[in-house]
Amino acid sequence: MKASRIAAAGAVAASAVLALSAPAFAHVSVQPEGTAAKGDYATVNFKVPNERDDASTTKLEVNFPTDHPLASVMPQPIDGWSVKVTESKLAKPLTLHGEKIDEAVTKVTWTASGKGIEPGFFQKFPLSIGALPEDTDELVFKAVQTYSNKEVVRWIEPQKEGEEEPENPAPVLALSAASETGHHGSAATADASDAKDTAQDTTEAASSSDSSDTTARVLGVVGIVVGAAGVAYGVLAGRRRTNA
Repeated sequence: MKASRIAAAGAVAASAVLALSAPAFAHVSVQPEGTAAKGDYATVNFKVPNERDDASTTKLEVNFPTDHPLASVMPQPIDGWSVKVTESKLAKPLTLHGEKIDEAVTKVTWTASGKGIEPGFFQKFPLSIGALPEDTDELVFKAVQTYSNKEVVRWIEPQKEGEEEPENPAPVLALSAASETGHHGSAATADASDAKDTAQDTTEAASSSDSSDTTARVLGVVGIVVGAAGVAYGVLAGRRRTNA
């Protein structure tokens, strides 16, 4: 009896812990595919779980930080969802690759054209963004999740250092240190590789040409020898007929 009661109490306690901890993990978050290096471009996914048992998520709005605006934001098409990218004028224009940019993306909105994210499921919303700022370690986004029953959940609360996670935390993208080559490194590597391939092709072509020339010369010499042998055979044959 004591053992069964202890086991039952343990199960109840475990269920309570899971129930209390679940909301902390079931919020809108953002993670990069690979790394999100400062000064580079990255593909990121906004992960949206459905927290309701009786409604589907039908809309997601992601607001971009205005203190670190991004000049390039491109969404990836998702079946069953339409997407709208909103741009706004910048109070302080950006200079990117020598060009002045006075507009940046301030919001991306996904709207379900079907059932949306049903209970018990989650959805990833991918974006290609850049160039990432070099003067901060993270980007804080504000997300608004709308359900089919018209309920709206605002994931907009910043995480304060030394404090517990807020009830509705804003998605935060951590930025890694800038790479040595930056986003130009891949292009430089590709150019070097192309140059190497071109040089190799040229060498192979030259080698093939030399081989062809050598083969032609050998065949020429063989032809001359065969021809001379034929002439000699003809002369000898003529002499034999005369003697006969």
